[in-house]
Amino acid sequence: MIMATLSSEYRLALPAAIRKELGLKTGQKFSVITKGSVIELAPLPSVQSARGILIGANPDNYRDRGDRVE
Repeated sequence: MIMATLSSEYRLALPAAIRKELGLKTGQKFSVITKGSVIELAPLPSVQSARGILIGANPDNYRDRGDRVE
């Protein structure tokens, strides 16, 4: 088990082995979830990771605002 210590400023430094294993970078954002007494950190995907997600999408198939039923 890898240990980490909470500083007097309430900062938690992630051990180098974990940073390297997960490819974490400085400034990266995380979601923080508590489950009882457990704290779960999950790295948020970067904007760059979504690049190309809409390649091949056909905008002709999308409805215009005028087509909406209100």
